[in-house]
Amino acid sequence: MEVKTSLLDNMIGVGDMVLLEPLSEDSFIANLRNRFDHNEIYTYIGSVVISMNPYRSLPIFTPEKVEEYRNRNFYELSPHIYALADEAYRSLRDQDKDQCILITGESGAGKTEASKLVMSYVAAVCGKGQEVNKVKEQLLQSNPVLEAFGNAKTVRNDNSSRFGKYMDIEFDFKGDPLGGVISNYLLEKSRVVKQPRGERNFHIFYQLLSGASDDTLKKLKLDRDFSKYNYLSLDSAAVNGLDDAANFRTVRNAMQIVGFMEDEVQSVLELVAAVLKLGNIEFKPESRCNGNDESRIKDKNDLKEMCELLGTEQTVLERAFSYRTVEAKQEKVCTTLNVAQAYYARDALAKNLYSRLFSWLVTRINESIKAAPKSRHKVMGVLDIYGFEIFEENSFEQFIINYCNEKLQQIFIELTLREEQEEYIREGIEWTNIEYFNNAIICDLIENHQNGILAMLDEECLRPGTVTDETFLDKLNTICAEHLHFESRLSKSSKFLTDHSLPHNCFRIQHYAGKVLYRAEGFVDKNNDLLYRDLSQAMYKANHSLMKQLFPEGNPAKVNLKRPPTAGFQFRHSVGTLMRNLQTKNPNYIRCIKPNDKKASHIFTDSLVCHQVRYLGLMENVRVRRAGYAFRQAYEPCLERYKMLCKRTWPHWRGPAREGVEVLMADLTVPTEEFSYGRSKVFIRNPRTLFSLEERRRQCLQDLATLIQKIYRGWKCRSHFLLLKKSQIVVAAWFRRYAQQNKYKRIKSATTVVQSYTRGWQARKLLRELKYQKRCEEAVTTISAYWHGTQARMELRRLKQEARNIHAVTVIWAYWQGTKARRELRQLKEEARNKHAVSVIWAGWQGTKARRELRRLKEEARRKHAVAVIWAYWKGLKVRREYRKFFRANAGKKIYNFTIQRIMQKYFLGLKSTMPSMSPIDKSWPVKPYLFLDGVHSDLRRIFHLWRCKKYRSEFTEEKKAVFEEKLEASEIFKDKKALYASSVSQPFIGDYLEISKNPKYQKLNSAMDEKVLLADVVNKINRANGKGTARIFLLTKNSVVLADQKTGQVKASVPLPDLTSVSVSTQSDGFFALKLKEGSASAIKGDFLLSSEHLIEIITKLHRTGATAADSEQLNIDISDEFLVQFKHDKVCVKFIQGGPKNGNSVSCKRKNNRLLEVSVPSTV
Repeated sequence: MEVKTSLLDNMIGVGDMVLLEPLSEDSFIANLRNRFDHNEIYTYIGSVVISMNPYRSLPIFTPEKVEEYRNRNFYELSPHIYALADEAYRSLRDQDKDQCILITGESGAGKTEASKLVMSYVAAVCGKGQEVNKVKEQLLQSNPVLEAFGNAKTVRNDNSSRFGKYMDIEFDFKGDPLGGVISNYLLEKSRVVKQPRGERNFHIFYQLLSGASDDTLKKLKLDRDFSKYNYLSLDSAAVNGLDDAANFRTVRNAMQIVGFMEDEVQSVLELVAAVLKLGNIEFKPESRCNGNDESRIKDKNDLKEMCELLGTEQTVLERAFSYRTVEAKQEKVCTTLNVAQAYYARDALAKNLYSRLFSWLVTRINESIKAAPKSRHKVMGVLDIYGFEIFEENSFEQFIINYCNEKLQQIFIELTLREEQEEYIREGIEWTNIEYFNNAIICDLIENHQNGILAMLDEECLRPGTVTDETFLDKLNTICAEHLHFESRLSKSSKFLTDHSLPHNCFRIQHYAGKVLYRAEGFVDKNNDLLYRDLSQAMYKANHSLMKQLFPEGNPAKVNLKRPPTAGFQFRHSVGTLMRNLQTKNPNYIRCIKPNDKKASHIFTDSLVCHQVRYLGLMENVRVRRAGYAFRQAYEPCLERYKMLCKRTWPHWRGPAREGVEVLMADLTVPTEEFSYGRSKVFIRNPRTLFSLEERRRQCLQDLATLIQKIYRGWKCRSHFLLLKKSQIVVAAWFRRYAQQNKYKRIKSATTVVQSYTRGWQARKLLRELKYQKRCEEAVTTISAYWHGTQARMELRRLKQEARNIHAVTVIWAYWQGTKARRELRQLKEEARNKHAVSVIWAGWQGTKARRELRRLKEEARRKHAVAVIWAYWKGLKVRREYRKFFRANAGKKIYNFTIQRIMQKYFLGLKSTMPSMSPIDKSWPVKPYLFLDGVHSDLRRIFHLWRCKKYRSEFTEEKKAVFEEKLEASEIFKDKKALYASSVSQPFIGDYLEISKNPKYQKLNSAMDEKVLLADVVNKINRANGKGTARIFLLTKNSVVLADQKTGQVKASVPLPDLTSVSVSTQSDGFFALKLKEGSASAIKGDFLLSSEHLIEIITKLHRTGATAADSEQLNIDISDEFLVQFKHDKVCVKFIQGGPKNGNSVSCKRKNNRLLEVSVPSTV
């Protein structure tokens, strides 16, 4: 059976307020508190989502959550903003219904974050593709730009939207985004010139001064010190948790993605700088001859710098601050401005310049993200607008904002009732009229064209004569005095004369959310929103590229004497257009509530939440939803959920689902007035009936669980018994087999012994017979041999006798021949001896003669040598006698010096022949021959090493020197810390492994790189979901790290080096490393990068060297540990490295253990 979930399963409190019982304001608040304490920040009121701001990150916005709510029924899972976004997107895609999502709530309730979540969910579930991804990225990146220029820090919210935003996202027939259009409403431009205590100006001013480079600030003529600018409040300049410098880089990157050109970005920053310079202009009074005061600029340096930024003449702008020209028909009147009027003109110019720049930004973004004008598109609108505001002092801005919320509440009630009525009619249920508070009377009090407050304010601004806030209040007291929702101290009604909480210069309006006290001071000026024509014309004359677009009314050729429309009229017209647009779409509501004023998590302030529940009209909404039937559900899921309560429908119902529900309701004896049957749904009137069904279902599920457990345990015991029985049979069979085998072996062994004994007896018997037979044969042979021997010896003796006779004759003959020969030999020898004697005698005589001559010559030579020896001895004796007195004192030293000199000469000549090689790493050196040369030997070794190192270095090129410096830095970082370092020492650092400049495959990617590529390699990007890697091209330049697709060469991510905070690696021999990004930067939106590379040592070394040489970046930290954290979007995942066993092979493997752990197994052989 398929298991389905429901909103009612595992519910904390009540997930849908329509089912709250009993319904009261206290129970409503208690239910919200209960869910908030359990981190359930979303609650339904029918199809309306209530969102509580948790003021912290929760793990409920992960990609897994997106997949969980994708294509699911609205009430199928627990309440979530993704459920509403999915319902709206599927209705738009499948039913071709235009949708709008209305996000309301007071400042700090989380409206902006809610709109981001809706847009990110739609971007995640819609189609993919290069063009689609580009459109989605542009739509998402428009938010940082608008937030920088339109958001500010207030006492209630550190990122408060000070403008209303409505975005229409256009889709094609497949549901893929094509583009969008953004509309903005009522930017709080008064914040440019003045901020309440504890609040800041718009973010862009602080981001520019904190995050721009020194060169940029020099071009804009700015200084980083906030205190030098009058328009910037100093008490809240620094905000905890807000990095203005990183946000500035995010804004610059977002503007580039949206499509802003570099010159356009520079023009925008110049106007922002001009606004800051404008606030520093101060005036002093100067008396004229006619007695009137005239304003003059104190210090013209700021005016000069501002004029240089805008490209206008200083004299023109200076005159516009001192004089005002009034035209009427054919006449022109020039009047001087006093100091107060000059300050008013300065602030009016600053407010108009910034508000028009903001409107230009919205228009420019619309040009980039607009869809192509083809066929009709499907549209989803997202409205993020300021909530109802009640401050201690409420002025014109709060009045306009609350008027807009009145209109939104009116359309909310109307569309909610219409939706209920349409569903009742669609299902065939009788519709009964519902009584509710209709705030049309309040809207009419404000927007009535004749007697409305806005109409009277416009009339007062346009009439001639003296116009002040007091005259406007008097007019209100006269016309609106009898209105039930208007109160004033000076009205005709005397009931407020004693009300001391109502000052004389104020009026009070009873809004649907409560009473609001408005101070009339400033209403007329803020509604006029007057900018002197002289200033408009001065701005139009500027050479700046944007000025003619921002101030078209300053064109002298198109002078229009007609008064421009007031701020109230423009906003009323915009609200009317917005209401008409919303009424053409299917509405979806998100009501945002902030739990406390401290911006702290886990704090729930009942009084504050109760106040918001009242002015959001949530109780009214619940009563409207519960006026008819509190709960409705389609027949199929209803039958699937409650079918176990009836025997006829359990476990399967074979008929139509409606008939099954009817049988179920009849069997449960539910009163007929408590439910009704529609065409596709069953309607339940009272929540008690639904909770009764849930209680019965819970009890039934317990009984069914008990039954299932009983059956399972019986099956398990039977299975165990059958397994034991089968095992016993198998064991017995094996034992019997083992016993028979042993018995067979014993019988076989005994048989073998008997057979061996029998065979031995037979063999011995046969042996005896054979031996006897052999002895008989040997006896015959012996007798025969003796006989033959006797015969042979007798024959031998006969033959020997014959031979002796023949030999005797031969011996006698030989003896005779020998005697004869010896006689002849003696004769010949005698003759020879006679001849030899003569020769010997002659030789003896010659020898005696030669020896005599030799003795004579030797004697003569001995005499000559004796004379020479005697002479030399005599000369030596004379010399010794002469130098005897010197020889005894210096002989030892001379002999010693001569000996030492000879030893040194021999030592150096020997050292020359045994000199080691010229390699600096060769540590060999000849052995020292003498102990007294120990110091010289060591010094010569050191000098020789220094000399050959110098010779080695002189052969280096710049490239080779840089490579060795990188090798040296790698040694400092990784030696004895990373096991992979030892294998990388012998490998040269190549850098461009892909030859990106030569490879035609990467020609497009190479052309997209503005800087020189220092390193190009293929790495693996590790997926957190499964731990598998995806091939990416890793490029490193002087200022950024780029990841691109290996196949297409498309850039997937570009990370500026200043956004890199650290790199984490393990101590083992793997190639994994994590690039950790700075929190809040544009690059950190999708989280950190976990990569793997074969050239890890080279990549980290080059990253470290490049980061250290960058001017605007800090030293890159290298974290070497076997366990570190990696930020994936909103979650932190622990990456742990362990030593793998032989079963894992010789490769590194990465596996996901759970949502918070990736385990990397590194083999010991790697």
